[in-house]
Amino acid sequence: MFNHIMIGSNDIERSQRFYDAVLRVIGAENGPVRNVAATGHVRLFYRHDGSTLGISEPIDNQPATCANGGTIAFKCASPELVKEFHDTAVAHGGVSIEDPPGLRDEALGRYYLAYVRDPDGNKLCAIHRVRS
Repeated sequence: MFNHIMIGSNDIERSQRFYDAVLRVIGAENGPVRNVAATGHVRLFYRHDGSTLGISEPIDNQPATCANGGTIAFKCASPELVKEFHDTAVAHGGVSIEDPPGLRDEALGRYYLAYVRDPDGNKLCAIHRVRS
């Protein structure tokens, strides 16, 4: 359904350090493709398993802000990777939010979940769906 998700950053180098570390946990090991838009703004494109996450200096020159109510969820292959994603994010400037990483029994199924905010405040989720 999705081709890419783009989020803004107020410090592109800080974002690259954060996302290089965090996305490596789920297998995106090659780092980003660095691009300079025609406007001169730097953008980073992380590609993995057919999906792209873009990090960009805002093209309108206004501060980057996070989406209230928005979440970007990353699939993890195991509960251990959910925890590692969380811990790596926190170690690289992210902030743990909501409940601690762990199993959730939801109406839609069972999941291992962890939520963090990146250094710009974007809400990220690491998720492993338990197959019964």
